[in-house]
Amino acid sequence: MDTVKIEKLMLEDLKSAGIVFETAIPDAFVKEGLTLMDEAIQNEISSKKQMLVESLKDQEGELRFLVAKLDHQVIGTISFGPCGNDILKCTDNALSGVGELGSLYVLPEYQNKGVGSSLIHAMLQSMHEKNISRFCLDSGYKRAQKRWNRKFGKPYKVVEDYWGPGFEHMIWLCRVDHFTPFV
Repeated sequence: MDTVKIEKLMLEDLKSAGIVFETAIPDAFVKEGLTLMDEAIQNEISSKKQMLVESLKDQEGELRFLVAKLDHQVIGTISFGPCGNDILKCTDNALSGVGELGSLYVLPEYQNKGVGSSLIHAMLQSMHEKNISRFCLDSGYKRAQKRWNRKFGKPYKVVEDYWGPGFEHMIWLCRVDHFTPFV
C-alpha cells in the first residue's frame, strides 16, 4: 500500500471524511449483525459529520480530528474531545474531566492494514504534546471491543445489555504514556 499520511482535518477534507462515515458506519453495523437499524445508522453518520464541522469552526477548541489520507483522499478518521453522552451516562459522570478518543473509522477496503493503529498513534502523540495524560474510549461494537481489549487491556467499565440483550457497552480509561513511546 502507498504511504498513508496522518494530518489535521482541514476544510478541504470535509467531504471525503464524510464519505468515510457514510461507508464505514453502515459496514460496521452489518458486520455486527445490526441490519435493521437504518435510523440509528443515519443518526450516527449525521452526528459524526456534525462533529467534523464543529471541530473546523473552533480550530483551537477541545474537539479535534486527524485524518488518514492516501493520494489526497481521506480513508480514515479519529477524534479527541470531551466525553460523549454514553460514557458520561455509564460512569455517572466520573470521567467528565477526561477527554475521549473516538470517531475511529477506516474505509472497509483499508481496514486491517495498520491505518487505525497509525491514527491512534498520531493522536496519542498529539495528546502527549499537549500534556494530556489520560483519555477514555468506548465501544458497543463487539469487533472493536475485541481489538480494544488487546490494545488497551481490561475495560474500566462494562455495561451489560446497554444496546439490547447481549450487547455490552465497554469503556476504557487509559494513560497516554502507557501506549506510545514518545521520543
